Amino acid sequence: MEFIELRDLYKTYHLGEIDVPVLKGISLTVSQGEFVALMGTSGSGKTTLMNILGCLDRPSSGDYWLEGQDVVALSADEWAQLRNQKLGFVFQTFNLLPRTSALENVTMPLSYTAAHLSDQEARQRAEDLLHRVGLAGRLDHEPSQLSGGQQQRVAIARALINNPSLLFADEPTGNLDSKTSDEVLELFRKLNEEAGVTIILVTHDANVARFAKRIIRITDGRVEAEEPQTQKAQGEQVGGSPPVGSEVVTKLRSGLAWLRLQWMVRTALHGLRRNVMRAALTTLGIVIGVAAVIAMMEIGSGSSRAIQATIASMGANNLLVLPGTASSGGVSFGAGSVMTLTPQDAEAILNESPAVRGAVPVVRARTQVIYGNRNWVPSFIYGTTPAWLDVREWGLAEGDMFTERDVRNASKVCVLGQRLVRELFQGENPIGKEVRVQNVSFRVIGVLTAKGANMMGMDQDDVLLAPWTTIKFRVTGASATTANQSAAGSGSGASASSTVNSLNQIYPNAQNQLYPIPSATQAANTPQPVRFINVDQILTAGRSTQEIPAAIKQITQILRERHRIGPGEPDDFSIRDMTEMTKALSSTGAMMTKLLLAVALISLLVGGVGIMNIMLVSVTERTREIGLRMAVGAWSRDILQQFLAESVILCFCGGVVGILVGRGISLLVRAFLGWPTELSLGAIVAAFAVSVTVGMVFGFYPAWKASRLDPIIALRYE
Repeated sequence: MEFIELRDLYKTYHLGEIDVPVLKGISLTVSQGEFVALMGTSGSGKTTLMNILGCLDRPSSGDYWLEGQDVVALSADEWAQLRNQKLGFVFQTFNLLPRTSALENVTMPLSYTAAHLSDQEARQRAEDLLHRVGLAGRLDHEPSQLSGGQQQRVAIARALINNPSLLFADEPTGNLDSKTSDEVLELFRKLNEEAGVTIILVTHDANVARFAKRIIRITDGRVEAEEPQTQKAQGEQVGGSPPVGSEVVTKLRSGLAWLRLQWMVRTALHGLRRNVMRAALTTLGIVIGVAAVIAMMEIGSGSSRAIQATIASMGANNLLVLPGTASSGGVSFGAGSVMTLTPQDAEAILNESPAVRGAVPVVRARTQVIYGNRNWVPSFIYGTTPAWLDVREWGLAEGDMFTERDVRNASKVCVLGQRLVRELFQGENPIGKEVRVQNVSFRVIGVLTAKGANMMGMDQDDVLLAPWTTIKFRVTGASATTANQSAAGSGSGASASSTVNSLNQIYPNAQNQLYPIPSATQAANTPQPVRFINVDQILTAGRSTQEIPAAIKQITQILRERHRIGPGEPDDFSIRDMTEMTKALSSTGAMMTKLLLAVALISLLVGGVGIMNIMLVSVTERTREIGLRMAVGAWSRDILQQFLAESVILCFCGGVVGILVGRGISLLVRAFLGWPTELSLGAIVAAFAVSVTVGMVFGFYPAWKASRLDPIIALRYE
């Protein structure tokens, strides 16, 4: 069986409507270990014949057998594997990668071999070959630093790196002087004689052809004459391998996926490194896009959080639990006409509801507050506990809040809002001063910070806070069984100036007294515990706006159990929230954040278009490189993966730099402009993921275009 066998090989090029026949029935055989020269004038078809023998081009018709394998029937990927395992190419124009060292040029075919070598093994093999061709001291030199003969030697070493059994040389001395030509041809002769490599040399020069052992002359696409062999080499196949099948190829290649990935990334990085400035400018669009996304998202998140905090401080996260409504004869007496809420209910809600972070009882009153010769009727007089400040997220401008001990002792202390301080004290410091409420003197121990209007437009700073026990038992003077304490603030028939508030009216209808009735002064100074104490309302705070629905459900369940309300019976309380108002305000902030994000994504999209544009330019500029890589064994998918990897790496680097720039912009905005910003890990991850996705999406078409190139056309590209 002959090593190479051709039978009636034809090749016709179709140029528009014109057919140009180049090969016209070539039939020949080449034995293992021969050194054959294909001679002919320009246009005779010798280079086309070599391209078909080298699996770079397909014949129009005819048979081509290599080591008993039908080469014409193989797929393009199997051809690529065959070129990588069995064939080597030495081109007339050298076809070395620019701005790449001699060592890296030689190791390039190893990127596509099925049996991947380690970096150290690949380097050692390349160094040995460069030593063998006489370039021991030129390993790190780039092609521009080498002479023509040295470049051809690098090309020879590259052709031998995978130990091919068949070496093609297309006019290998066409660009060399006579001395260098003799050196290169002598090197070919040694490879043939000592290593047993089968060599097919294409030339039109008789002086070059004389180095071959057999000369085949081609004229007008036909074998015109064939000089007899002077010597038949009988050596064994060197570096050969069994016929290539798709199953074997697939198994070999898939078994070393991790090594292939390393080579692919290294190849992509090397391709980008050859033009660092262009790569940097290409990533600039991605850097700007990612930085804009992160900066806008962090500014938007900070603004949204600030809006939510403002809304929460206005009571948006608060739930108001009110007692039920009594009715008689179809007439409703309004909210609070049934006494159903107690301070213990507030404690139970706080302890048993996970969605609630605070709950306080509230007793309301409405009456004059007097200081000296000035008086004012505040919008709110609340009797509550110290936790009211935490529930309302309200701070103190000066002084202190009353304590739980003050609540237990019904101490006569109070905290005033800014509006009340302004109206009563008019510039004086209120701390330590006393004000009168229903003829009860309260010592001012603290002043609230300014709050402004609430969502209903009412001035929140027009408020007085005191212990709820003091407001209930000393100010309103209402019994525990009176329906509405807030309505009892004005007294019944007695003069406000002559009545001392006490607890002796808790049971006003009692007729028989077991003990002497204490005087009003004694009763006021020694309040007695009572059987049932109700409050006007319970103010609670959810842990967050999102947990308000859960808090409402939990509070309802707790109060129904405490009030022993059976299934199907109506609640004896009601719960009010600010859900709709909160949604309206929050949606505004969310809309602004989305708008900023959309604007930032547009810049990221523009960066992606820039990536595609530059990658298309890169494919055009590197067409010959693509053809060379295919000639040494790269599959279409290898080229696709390489250029796609370059695009993804560009976007990856742009994403990393963009994250740093975006965070820097966010910090600068906070430091110099005072705008609220907030670290958004979600935005960082999303922006990074989007940037890599942009690299894949916008880099796919250029990579696909590169992978579809015909190797022989790519090699001829100017």
